[in-house]
Amino acid sequence: MTCDLCGQNEATVHLTEIINDSSRELHLCETCAREKGQQTAQQFGLAELLGGLADFGAKLEGGPAKTKLSCPQCGMTYEDFRKSGRLGCGNCYEAFHRYLAPLLKRIHGSTQHVGRSPSAAAPAQAQGEGPKDELARLKTSLKEAVAGEAFEEAARLRDRVRALEAKLKKR
Repeated sequence: MTCDLCGQNEATVHLTEIINDSSRELHLCETCAREKGQQTAQQFGLAELLGGLADFGAKLEGGPAKTKLSCPQCGMTYEDFRKSGRLGCGNCYEAFHRYLAPLLKRIHGSTQHVGRSPSAAAPAQAQGEGPKDELARLKTSLKEAVAGEAFEEAARLRDRVRALEAKLKKR
């Protein structure tokens, strides 16, 4: 089968575009698929991805109970989420947890967030700890840095410990 766009190369990528309940199949070569991918990447959002995957999961599980499931706070149904790819409120995560967890696992490979915290946030603020807790954490990190012979890191930690101790003495 030849590429639908260039008509020259063999089609190795097969896309189905669904727009307003009308579908169109495209058979593309690698080059045209790459170009088409760049065009659609700008138009394709996370909401569409989530909605599409939720729809795919519904076909696999085929649960009629899902269609009746709704959020007690905002009233959004799981069916509404499948159509829009967007949740109505924060409570929807709890209401649809049973069906969202496998969906998120399929997308991210996990249902637990294990990413880094923003670099702009201070470690004490990110963990919600007080100055004394931060001081203890810094001293532990300092000992580990010295033991690991990471002397530049140890010097930086030492300076932070001294600054925090001085700040605590002023109180």
